[in-house]
Amino acid sequence: MHSPLAPLTVSAEDGKIVALDWGWGRDQEETPLLNKARSWLEAYFDGEVALCDLPLAPYGTPEQQAAWQFMLGIPVGQQVNWRDAAHRAGVSPETILSACAENPIPIFIPCHRIDFADCPDYDPDSYPGDEGARDRQFLLDLETLSATPL
Repeated sequence: MHSPLAPLTVSAEDGKIVALDWGWGRDQEETPLLNKARSWLEAYFDGEVALCDLPLAPYGTPEQQAAWQFMLGIPVGQQVNWRDAAHRAGVSPETILSACAENPIPIFIPCHRIDFADCPDYDPDSYPGDEGARDRQFLLDLETLSATPL
């Protein structure tokens, strides 16, 4: 699909979303799940930002899974400090770093809501999008505008 960031490709296996990639990916047969994912992303980019309730199955370690599960509950337009996120998710700070850098389903799993401002080991361009820090900031700005009452 087209998006304000770049073309995006959503991949699903066994009825669950397993990846979101920047660029045109492999051809997939349209399914109700992929159509729902596209609709959710279109609404998201139109400013109708909501927590993702689609079935997700990211591949990762059990610790990364715990980190991603925590990220799914971070409210739209808010950020959580990386140390606090690690504590609340029950994982190490290093796991939060790896879970964000290796997130196979960015946007759906909102790793951009983790605040690394005071993290000496964080590379802003490690965000999974093509433009790294720029893509992450775009998503944060979109959510801030969407969460602001008119």
